[in-house]
Amino acid sequence: MNSKGARDARETGAGARVVPPAGGVPPVPRQPPQAEGPPLIRWLHTPRPPAGPGVWRHGHEPKPPHDPDRLGDRELHGTALLAALTGWLVWSLYTNGYINAVTWPLDWLGLDSWGTGTAGISVIYAYELLLVCLLVYAFGRVGNAPALWRRWRPAFLRLVCGRTGVEPLPRRTALRATAALVAGWGVWRLCFRGVWEFWLEPLYALVPDSWWREGDTGAYTVTYNLYYVLWTAVLIALFAALGDWRAVWRRYRPALARRGGAATAEERAQLARLSDFTELRDAGAHDAAERLAADARTGRMGDLDYARILHAWSAVRARPTALPAFRDEARAHGAAAFVHPSGDRDLPVRAARHDLLTRQVRIGLAVDEDRNPYAYRGEHVALDPAVLGTSLLAVGPPGSGKTGRVVRPVTEAMCLHALTGQAAVVAVGTASAALGPDRAFDVVVRVGDPAGTHRLDLYGGATDTDEASGLVAEALVGGTRVDPREAAAVLVQLIGPYHAAYGRLPGVPELRAMLDGAPALLATLRDDLALAGAPEQQRELDARARQSERPDDLGPHLADRLALLDRAGFSLGDREGTTRPFSLGALVHPLRVRIDLPGTGHAEAGRIITRLLLAQFAAAVTARPDRSLFACLVLDDATAAITQGTVRGLTHLRQANAGAVLALRTLDDVPAGLRAGLLGAVGCRMAFSGITTWDAEHFARTWGTEWTEDQDVTRTQDRSGGSVRRMVRGVRKLFTGRDATTESVTVRRVERERWSASELAHRVPPRHAVLSLTTVAGEPGPPVLVHLG
Repeated sequence: MNSKGARDARETGAGARVVPPAGGVPPVPRQPPQAEGPPLIRWLHTPRPPAGPGVWRHGHEPKPPHDPDRLGDRELHGTALLAALTGWLVWSLYTNGYINAVTWPLDWLGLDSWGTGTAGISVIYAYELLLVCLLVYAFGRVGNAPALWRRWRPAFLRLVCGRTGVEPLPRRTALRATAALVAGWGVWRLCFRGVWEFWLEPLYALVPDSWWREGDTGAYTVTYNLYYVLWTAVLIALFAALGDWRAVWRRYRPALARRGGAATAEERAQLARLSDFTELRDAGAHDAAERLAADARTGRMGDLDYARILHAWSAVRARPTALPAFRDEARAHGAAAFVHPSGDRDLPVRAARHDLLTRQVRIGLAVDEDRNPYAYRGEHVALDPAVLGTSLLAVGPPGSGKTGRVVRPVTEAMCLHALTGQAAVVAVGTASAALGPDRAFDVVVRVGDPAGTHRLDLYGGATDTDEASGLVAEALVGGTRVDPREAAAVLVQLIGPYHAAYGRLPGVPELRAMLDGAPALLATLRDDLALAGAPEQQRELDARARQSERPDDLGPHLADRLALLDRAGFSLGDREGTTRPFSLGALVHPLRVRIDLPGTGHAEAGRIITRLLLAQFAAAVTARPDRSLFACLVLDDATAAITQGTVRGLTHLRQANAGAVLALRTLDDVPAGLRAGLLGAVGCRMAFSGITTWDAEHFARTWGTEWTEDQDVTRTQDRSGGSVRRMVRGVRKLFTGRDATTESVTVRRVERERWSASELAHRVPPRHAVLSLTTVAGEPGPPVLVHLG
């Protein structure tokens, strides 16, 4: 018997009853249903999986494993289509009796002697099912079916499950479930095509013979359809047990539940902890939790309110005795509880996108190209205190986007964190830098502005005369050929006696006058020292008088540098008492401070003030007894602010829960001997488009090299074979778009620069930058090309 005859006999077997197909399943919606509730609830329920340094975690979906041999879309889909058409052609030739060789194994088994009975048809059907599986496997391998599945698996999971982060089944489980599905389909077809009739015997025994003779009566139709459904359910249960379909269901059930709007018990508990304040309820503060949850559901609570209350609750977890005060405050004020001393519950305007749960601010998008590591391609890039704690150095020419796309977003993020009670920020720039509106800051210091309400403290809140002298000396002569230690020795000879006589440190005019050697002021100081009983400080004045007679004395030089500050209005309002002093020692509080440097005509005074603030910041934050607040100094223009002392201070910020953001036009503004030390002191480095080749060389050396496989591929067009092979190559080119070639590949393992100086200087597009980040825990990130904005 040939296969065609056996197939005809199978399909026309006696007693065949065809069950009409069941009703169609409604189509799956294209997009997952949106979470209900106010924006805050949806924001809280957005997943934030762990990610590498600098990856925006809000709504982040982990990438599938990297495929180094990824095929192009046209080649992949064209090859799959060609393989499918070829497999269909082979099956069509078989079913029409043109490939008789396929049935030889059946002939060897003597199938002709079995006749057209149930056994023969069953063997033929099983044989053809095996042949179909073999064709699917063979042409699936030829058509790159595994690669095609990996390419479309995220889209399929997003369509079915609403998300892509679903772990694949183990290989053994998948094979077992698939084999059971195929076998079950074969058995179901044999039963419902009339080949197997043993399963109908119970129906014949239960149904009266008159029902069969009368034909398609109502009772007859209902009975056999119910029986068919029952038998189908029995087959499904049997093969589900054989294929362990329960394991498949357990793997995909949570994702399908989320797709339908439900969630697992663990996820429900997590969401309740976020939006229902279950921890507060478990602690016994039910009334406070109800007030906060009601404000969250009705939209009266914003993301900053939530982050502020969450931070206050973290303090209660560390000190349970503060629970009654927390409960009373939350119950009385709800979303407005624990508000910042300024009374602000948000900034007047937000120019960047922030996620206050992860404390991140988004600054751009990693370009999806080969120069970027696979894990970062197409991912949004963000900054947070975990990376800013290692300090950030941004180098780029004017107009490259340093201020608008990095400095301003970071300043804004730190102001938001200050409103939640987790940070203190000092932003320094000119009035034209637009670091934020006045209402976004608690203190605005405008150096040289007569209408200003605050002035800078020359000594940064230092009370020790040696420390104060060192800070002022670093600001006045840092970055020059003068040794700051010699300048500090000169200053302490005057600051020490003045402090001993009057109980305070001298201002800029007084210090400048003493350095100039004003006879009347020094004479009065001597008399006041005698009255104060400080003869040892009089000896300091005597030593200063002797040194002032030397031709290389630093006093006049320091007085000239102080004169620059005096002319710029550094101490404006000090004598009249119309302004209040501000020092960086106040960074133990969640303050938002903006310092506007003097305008045009006082550029050198601005550089001195910038050096002074950087030195004071490093000294103040490392001396803080309470380092729970993250302190951040943002310098919109750090030109001439980098000295040997400030570089040394940057290395101490990480352990003090502090960081600095330094923006430079070029590394030429840094002394040559300090450039390598500066790049080594900061953990985050950013090279903007338009930097010079000289600057790019420093970044290239800092980012180092990596081992890569260098492939030399030699391709030649395949012209071998006869007309048949040429025809096959032509068909393949029609589907894949590629000529058939022979390749000779030479693979070498070489060490190359991550980013060469030439690439950094000439291949970074406008509004782009190459960024590398390091966390305070020491986890490094690779340099990534980022599209800013």
